[in-house]
Amino acid sequence: MTRDLTVTEVRLTPILVADPPLLNTQGVHQPYTPRLIVEVVTADGVTGLGETYGDTKYLELARPLADRLTGRQITDVNALFGLDIAVDASRVDGAVDVGGLRGVQTADKLRLSVLSAFEVACLDALGKALGLPVHALLGGKVRDSVEYSAYLFYKWAAHPEGVPGEKDDWGAALDPAGVVEQARRFKELHGFTSFKLKGGVFPPEQEIAAVRALAEAFPGHPLRLDPNGAWSVETSLRVAGELGDLLEYLEDPALGTPAMAEVAARTDVPLATNMCVTTFAEIAEAFTKGAVQVVLSDHHYWGGLRNTRQLAAICSAFGVGVSMHSNTHLGISLAAMTQVAATVPDLHHACDSHYPWQSEDVLTERLVFDGGRIAVSDAPGLGVELDRDELARLHRRWTEDDGALRDRDDAAAMRVAEPDWVTPTMPRW
Repeated sequence: MTRDLTVTEVRLTPILVADPPLLNTQGVHQPYTPRLIVEVVTADGVTGLGETYGDTKYLELARPLADRLTGRQITDVNALFGLDIAVDASRVDGAVDVGGLRGVQTADKLRLSVLSAFEVACLDALGKALGLPVHALLGGKVRDSVEYSAYLFYKWAAHPEGVPGEKDDWGAALDPAGVVEQARRFKELHGFTSFKLKGGVFPPEQEIAAVRALAEAFPGHPLRLDPNGAWSVETSLRVAGELGDLLEYLEDPALGTPAMAEVAARTDVPLATNMCVTTFAEIAEAFTKGAVQVVLSDHHYWGGLRNTRQLAAICSAFGVGVSMHSNTHLGISLAAMTQVAATVPDLHHACDSHYPWQSEDVLTERLVFDGGRIAVSDAPGLGVELDRDELARLHRRWTEDDGALRDRDDAAAMRVAEPDWVTPTMPRW
């Protein structure tokens, strides 16, 4: 039977999802974070799912893209990427993008971040229509499960008094003992065998102590530290010197390719990034200068799953490792990450994932980590199903918000607890 793959409807549903008070160098996570759920519906009634950032600037771009996709074939993704959709210059200010702390904002990154959700939704719909998993549409899987790393954060016990938010039972993690206890719980619940600590929150000496405590508590487990560019070159070198034997890699210790290249030239500790190599245009300088040894891809801001495979191929050609960065995502994104990761041959590092921190989801069944791994689904499409009641509930939260939480702002959230807080100038130390 010939399927009609024409897109007859594109549904955009912005939602607010509960987020714990996780700390980073910009501030603290707000009690709810915005996400956008994209549904692409074909003439045959097949629905494909995608997910991306839900801040206002993404929604403003998603609406005209949805209009342009309607009436096209779900196989016509290349043409969608070629559409000339203007990006409001006022939405791109050259500052570090808080949504994932992924380097400076650019118009191209913003556009690709939205297009990625449409591409994933089209691939999900195509896979369902053909009875094939997404990984088959990308050339086939080379592994049956994908390894993920526990994503550790310095954390308050709760959001500030008077701030509405969902309670969690994780407790505070503000010192080495708290970080180790958090890691122990992640291992018990999900079987993670590698650990990444989000740094740049406290002076380097305190974060060095936390990594050493992790190494003592979990001997032989791969460890990573990510201060999001908060350190100077000299501070980065000092930390690398003290922790070199304990780290799998050091992620974005200094901000920008020139600083990373200087650090890389003076240490043997591998450097990873999701801040100085975030577009194809940034690859040449970083790779020729030897600034990074591992690129943390993210299909959201690289423009989707096919671009992620292209990035991985370029990394392989240059002998640069590849893994995956994570933002505050739900199960649709985790399913997409797993499908594309299953097709990348040279994936030698566990991928990042915020998913265990998210107590809410829009899927009928949460994805489950087993031994720190997600099994690669062979079901048609992404292999996940939308929970429409939950989607509606989280959308109501978005509609009832007065606008204060519709744009992620970690600095604003921090000022609730510390009124004098100012986003630190980099390098912070």
